[in-house]
Amino acid sequence: MEITSLLAISLGAILANNFIFAQFLGICPFLGVSKKIDTAIGMGAAVTFVMGLASAFCFLVNKVLVALDLAFMQTVAFILVIASLVQFVEMFLKKFVPTLYTALGVYLPLITTNCAVLGVALLNVQNDYNFIESVVYGITGGLGFLLAIFLFAAVREQTEFSETPKSFEGFPIALVTAGLIALAFMGFSGLKVW
Repeated sequence: MEITSLLAISLGAILANNFIFAQFLGICPFLGVSKKIDTAIGMGAAVTFVMGLASAFCFLVNKVLVALDLAFMQTVAFILVIASLVQFVEMFLKKFVPTLYTALGVYLPLITTNCAVLGVALLNVQNDYNFIESVVYGITGGLGFLLAIFLFAAVREQTEFSETPKSFEGFPIALVTAGLIALAFMGFSGLKVW
């Protein structure tokens, strides 16, 4: 395993293959929690944490499933692992960061059904990553999610105070903005590290 390989995986997950803007995974919490920067950062950090842990645990679970010739149960097993991790994060936030827990509201349990978290586990298997590569891909994929939701929340806060045509007020301008940011991220496609 080379450091250049890990760097390529990291840059790919954050920029070129961003889960939000390139792979279109995790759009629901992205649009739902991105109205304020502080809640967006909280959600991004929670998703990053869950994606990193899910990558590690799902790698180990996948090894057991393959050894038992139960690879067809990957998706179900991964969903159970992710749901358990989200419950852990929810209990932690409720106890230690109650303001963030309240701000995230219904979107925190929805990390369980966030397709980006399940997607990172399945992509780790599909790309045949080893344990370290899986964890790096999970964490940096989460950081890419954090970057995307932070940028979008910053732009959405600015559009609240700008004049927009009546038909674009609210959610429509948010969708147009997301599309424009996604176009900007397309500039990273085809990025070669070395």
